[in-house]
Amino acid sequence: MRIGVLTGGGDCPGLNAVIRAVVRKGVTAYGHEFVGFRDGWKGPLEGLTKPLGIAEVRGILPRGGTILGSSRTNPFKIENGVERIKANLAEQGVDALVAIGGEDTLGVATKLSELGVNVVGVPKTIDNDLNGTDYTFGFDTAVNIAMEAIDRLHTTAESHHRTLVVEVMGRHAGWIALHAGLAGGANVILLPERQFDVEQVATYVTKRFQVEYAPIVVVAEGAQPLDGQMVLHNQELDSFGHVRLGGIGQWLAEQLEEKTGKEARTVVLGHIQRGGTPTAFDRVLSTRFGLQAIDAVHEGDFGKMVALKGTDVVRIPLIEGTGELKTVPIERYEEAEVFFGS
Repeated sequence: MRIGVLTGGGDCPGLNAVIRAVVRKGVTAYGHEFVGFRDGWKGPLEGLTKPLGIAEVRGILPRGGTILGSSRTNPFKIENGVERIKANLAEQGVDALVAIGGEDTLGVATKLSELGVNVVGVPKTIDNDLNGTDYTFGFDTAVNIAMEAIDRLHTTAESHHRTLVVEVMGRHAGWIALHAGLAGGANVILLPERQFDVEQVATYVTKRFQVEYAPIVVVAEGAQPLDGQMVLHNQELDSFGHVRLGGIGQWLAEQLEEKTGKEARTVVLGHIQRGGTPTAFDRVLSTRFGLQAIDAVHEGDFGKMVALKGTDVVRIPLIEGTGELKTVPIERYEEAEVFFGS
């Protein structure tokens, strides 16, 4: 069997570990051939390939990013996109695809599966917002990077007696903000799942200063103030209809400085959360996902996504992973005893 592999959407640590596991087991255990499709769905759409064998995946386990490249190409927004993908797969002699990605990449995989393309999905996103799986790889690394940044910011905030607002990724789901904020001892954590009252945030900040400690506020990029909207970097939409977020941290810092009379600064972690070497947890999870994915392909169990359930890696229908986003439940706020505004 000849199998194509692609990685789409935002990159994250662990992608190369999945590719490595798929190829190594596919070649050594099953005798399959592989071809890498470059730059997400742009690869099969335009016939962009690269060799993918044991030699190509040797030594990539600890590397961040993806050796295949990525993009946010949506073939369903391109004229004859599906037909072009099918034609290129046939021309390359590809019998099945392993698609590694998040909501958008696997959403395309789901539609292609319904149209007769043999696809197995592997869930990837630092936001941890894909349904059907307890965790996605990349999330643990992103949280640890954000936590380390918060740890460092505590000391400089104390030294200068200022508020530091840390903006982390999280368009619709606040998992990174919640976990990194809790682990880093933040004083206020603001998530997209619930609008916040900036006056209440200012009150918490003032109370922190009253006990002679400088406050750390962690805010997800998609968080919104009461009666407000997400702060946009610009109005342009990508091929999946997403706007580019950015700026809530700066807006909040300006508001807090005005309301508290104390200096406030912003730190935007941005793509630092995506880059670098994966944690041990993400390396192991990525490898397990890859092994399960190639098993599914070998068995002809297409239209499935691999997922983590408890400590087990299982297979679920692709639609279960992409039909609805997994957001932070309200009860998680109460468990953490974290302030999110009134």
